Amino acid sequence: MKPIERAKKFITEENLWIYLLTLAKDQEIPDEKAREMIFEKFGFLPPLFLTKRVLFLLKKDGYLKKEKYLGKSAFLTTEKGKKELKELKKILKEILEKI
Repeated sequence: MKPIERAKKFITEENLWIYLLTLAKDQEIPDEKAREMIFEKFGFLPPLFLTKRVLFLLKKDGYLKKEKYLGKSAFLTTEKGKKELKELKKILKEILEKI
């Protein structure tokens, strides 16, 4: 695998939490639409099992909260999750400035 392909996989699927928290920051993410929403906004389609697993872990750790949206389960980013995204942006900005 080429270095750029490894980097792309690392930046997308292996850090799926970034995309889920970002999506759920401004709108509800219905459980069954999470993958589709990631594809529409970010251009990659993560595996279903991985998406469900990451949603579960983010909720379990308090970065997402589960609510009802149009009669179905949906997720929203908590303040803890927003804080984590803010910290990530700071770290990424510092890294990009050094590259």
